[in-house]
Amino acid sequence: MTSFISTYENKVDKKGRVSVPAAYRSALGSEAYQGVIAYPSLTYPAIEGLGRGTLEELNRRRFDQSLEGGDFAQTLVGRSDDGLVETIMSLASELPFDGEGRIILPARLAEQAGITDCATFVGRGTRFQIWAPDRYLEHQTAEIAALRTRLSGGAT
Repeated sequence: MTSFISTYENKVDKKGRVSVPAAYRSALGSEAYQGVIAYPSLTYPAIEGLGRGTLEELNRRRFDQSLEGGDFAQTLVGRSDDGLVETIMSLASELPFDGEGRIILPARLAEQAGITDCATFVGRGTRFQIWAPDRYLEHQTAEIAALRTRLSGGAT
């Protein structure tokens, strides 16, 4: 399974092109589709990114579970109870790598994430996120503070 780790910041040019970190491209290297599947985060002001293989595996598991559970209506109609997979599929874009390992960020995704001239790539295991650097710094600071509080049992 593909794993994305670490954090990188790259410039976005006037055409919306940004270089995907070499480590992420390497992680995606064995995929048949040479590019990124991207969709707006449903929880953060960021873009979610993953490989096509991961998306296909999630869809396959959902399909297999509906067959195993006897939910043939869901299998035929293609709508899960929460609609999460369907929503992600409908919002997702295929962003192929160019010869230099760049992708073009669709304007709607960049605007939603507040990305202009720089983008921060954040590894999240089986997926990664693309943030506006200032928004990510703010998010990371709050996330670390919350984790410290939780891990210390609430003591400050």
